[in-house]
Amino acid sequence: MAHIIIEYSANLRGQFDLDGFLKAVHEAALATGVFPIGGIRTRAYEAQHYVIADANPDNAFVHMSLKVGHGRDVETRKRACEAIFEVACRQLAAVYERLPLGIALEMQEIDPVLTFKKNNLHDYVKQRALQGRDAGRPEGSGGNPEKRQRRDAGQPGTKS
Repeated sequence: MAHIIIEYSANLRGQFDLDGFLKAVHEAALATGVFPIGGIRTRAYEAQHYVIADANPDNAFVHMSLKVGHGRDVETRKRACEAIFEVACRQLAAVYERLPLGIALEMQEIDPVLTFKKNNLHDYVKQRALQGRDAGRPEGSGGNPEKRQRRDAGQPGTKS
């Protein structure tokens, strides 16, 4: 599991390709081989209210919190952080050159006793891979992939 939560100052709106940044960071996490595809979630939130350093309105920040499941050794976690941070910095290089910008990444390991999860994403991802799809549900589908496969098997014009 890896949740990548990105906060950025509102003065960065329109200064970089946020969707491209999210995708690059997400793909960097996947490329480490440390996190399962069905467990990675990457999202961003714009901070409307903030004070940075000397309070100059040009100052900006991007802060990434990487929350991971318990059990990986420190070297594995460090390697993952370094890879993700390198991609994030590369994506933000043009902004960094023209604005006062703080970029940070921190990893937090989630206590296994105090986390509760319910997740069927692994099943959907596996089913899509088997069907040769890389994202999204087919139109009109829903529910459990195994039930959908049984349902679709008997309907003309659908793939099973």
